[in-house]
Amino acid sequence: MPRVISLAYLTSAPLDPPGQIALAARLGYQAVGLRVLPAVPGGPCSPLIEDPALMRETRTRIRETGVPVLDMEIVRIGPDFRRDAFQPFLDACSAVGARAILVAGDDPDEARLTASFAAFCAAAARHGLTADLEFMPWTRVPDARTALRIVTRAGQPNARLLVDALHAGRSRTTLADLAAIPRERLGYAQICDAPAGIPESQEALIRAARSERLLPGEGGIDLAGIFAQLPRDLPISVEIPNDARKAAVGVEAWSRQALAATRDFLASHDRDSA
Repeated sequence: MPRVISLAYLTSAPLDPPGQIALAARLGYQAVGLRVLPAVPGGPCSPLIEDPALMRETRTRIRETGVPVLDMEIVRIGPDFRRDAFQPFLDACSAVGARAILVAGDDPDEARLTASFAAFCAAAARHGLTADLEFMPWTRVPDARTALRIVTRAGQPNARLLVDALHAGRSRTTLADLAAIPRERLGYAQICDAPAGIPESQEALIRAARSERLLPGEGGIDLAGIFAQLPRDLPISVEIPNDARKAAVGVEAWSRQALAATRDFLASHDRDSA
């Protein structure tokens, strides 16, 4: 069965969900990822939760194209986490038939973060959703070891760990750490490339992650090593924001280039690992 390749929000922003779904269908992506909660206060996202007309149009486009929603983002768990505050978000995830929720951990108290993540997993499970904790070097879940510890201690069957190739390459995560993740704790992964080396400042790390990523094969991340540790049938979210290059060629052309480069890498990787 062919691997599912999904068009991530950051690759195709600022398209709204119906536009993103239509673009994915035209280009040959098998799924999409939608952002309906901002990554930072006041940050860009779709008003899917508050706009019934947009929700209807999105559901119609999913039905017409057959392109499903792989993941919805982003839930940030901080010290003031309240599970009930995310109920409208969970309802929206359910309404569009999403499979997974991208979760970030911002609480410096790991025990409390683990308990909050477990509570969110339980709420997500009632909607048939997984909660996928993404490690990012500037958050309180900075690497794969920390993420796996939290996911395991949460003790929820729908708790997952999300591997983003950028963060795997720019954190203290090793290939052995990735190999140690049980298959049942992986729901999907994100792919991109970037220059070799780790930026010295947090600001540079975040800027690169949100607006300066490269196509697979253009940078120095050990993509072959990273993906050799992951199941070959794992769905892949193509998350490659590059503001300058997208502005130069347009959203559709950039999303097409991202898909082509991802397919080329995966085909080569699968041949080499066969």
